[in-house]
Amino acid sequence: MKSLKELYRIGLGPSSSHTIGPSNAAIIFKEKTRDAYKYRVILYGSLAATGKGHLTDHVIKTIFNPVPCEIVWKKEKELPLHPNGMIFEAYNENGKILKEWTVYSVGGGALRDICDENTPNNVYPLIKMTELLKMCEDDGKSLWNYVEDYEGEEIWNFMGEILEVMKKSIERGIEKEGVLPGGLNLRRKASQYYIKAMQTHKFLKETGTLFSYALGVAEENASGNLIVTAPTCGSAGVLPAVLFFIQDYYDVSNEKLLRAIATAGMIGSVVKSRASISGA
Repeated sequence: MKSLKELYRIGLGPSSSHTIGPSNAAIIFKEKTRDAYKYRVILYGSLAATGKGHLTDHVIKTIFNPVPCEIVWKKEKELPLHPNGMIFEAYNENGKILKEWTVYSVGGGALRDICDENTPNNVYPLIKMTELLKMCEDDGKSLWNYVEDYEGEEIWNFMGEILEVMKKSIERGIEKEGVLPGGLNLRRKASQYYIKAMQTHKFLKETGTLFSYALGVAEENASGNLIVTAPTCGSAGVLPAVLFFIQDYYDVSNEKLLRAIATAGMIGSVVKSRASISGA
């Protein structure tokens, strides 16, 4: 399995597969084509079908700016390896192609190409939950212990950064009001739910707080703001809500939250290594 740094990614919503992945691909391609006079990006399958709503074209053009970029939509066609396929093309001023790259946004902000040039090496030797649990039982360890064993103590600095971004996304989410981007004119509701939760008795207060935390992050994601993929943008509110609800109501330390993130990351990595986490 890959590093947890490949599972938890800090980025702008609203979609890890349709926003973070394509923007990362654009950054990589731009680095390789600094002399480009113009870019052309062809989006296929799901990227083309729902890319407008996910701001796919906007984030790609933003990365290439001020160099002009043409976006081509081919929702009726899919490339061989994955529904979220893209072809990046860089041109010189005479209209000749300087470089072409076919790449796939496979979920959670991760990329894959034909040569697997952007696929990082495995960090963890096991990919089955049964194997991991047996190893825990045999060694008398918890899942978070293996995160430190295989990724080193420096992983906790990364986890601390992840935890901080999660916390701030909750804080922003339960404060902001207004209308969410898009044509549906949906109003933000997390702030209202949080205020109501604070005015009720214990059970409803706890339930309302948990709900408002998760919804607040989801609304931040929908607004294209900074969140953590957990493991995707669409599910970004669940883990932060649970973690900080537990801390706020049961006085759990940051150290315990970091261990919880590591444990959840191991479980998520098992799923990611054996199936796709791309939901869009």
